[in-house]
Amino acid sequence: MVSIAELSAFILVVCGLFLIPGPAVLLLITRSAHQGTKTGFITGLGIATGDFLHVLVAAVGISAILLTSPAAFTIIKVAGAAYLIYMGIQALVVKASSIKTTDIVQASLLKVYRHGILVEALNPKTALFFLALFPQFVHPESGSIITQFLLLGVIFVALTVGYTTILAVFTGSIGHFIKRGSGINKWGQKALGLLYIGLGLQVVFLNP
Repeated sequence: MVSIAELSAFILVVCGLFLIPGPAVLLLITRSAHQGTKTGFITGLGIATGDFLHVLVAAVGISAILLTSPAAFTIIKVAGAAYLIYMGIQALVVKASSIKTTDIVQASLLKVYRHGILVEALNPKTALFFLALFPQFVHPESGSIITQFLLLGVIFVALTVGYTTILAVFTGSIGHFIKRGSGINKWGQKALGLLYIGLGLQVVFLNP
């Protein structure tokens, strides 16, 4: 199974990811601002569900590849590490964008939940991120690949629910603070860039 040290590193990377709001989180902020905390919370559940769908697809796909060719798993890890390094460099050199919310149409809680799922599940960047990140913390010699993926997935989803719940509750003050400037987005982006590069280099040099 995944070691405590690797779980801690995984949680650190995920928390760093939360520092940079993406389309799904901006949707949550907008929903909360226009329809209240409850709607924001439901949107967060939809986002978490979309994340877990990505976990399931990645777990099944990579497990099938490993059964076919163990060497292919190493290739996936190295390719994922290269992608993380690329993302890290991009985060360091690209200027942080301003965070803006837009008007949104009122909707029922069920539609809000479905929308949250679709926004996250259909985001190709999220799929690439999961395929690049998760294999770095999975080891075939430690047991079932699917079990390890699901463990990491449950942790990721739990962190997502916690983060989106907090964001929904305090969206007024947090949203206003974020919109006043790009300070949080800028420094969060740089910190996450360093995390990505460090993780990618660890795979390249410590796990040839």
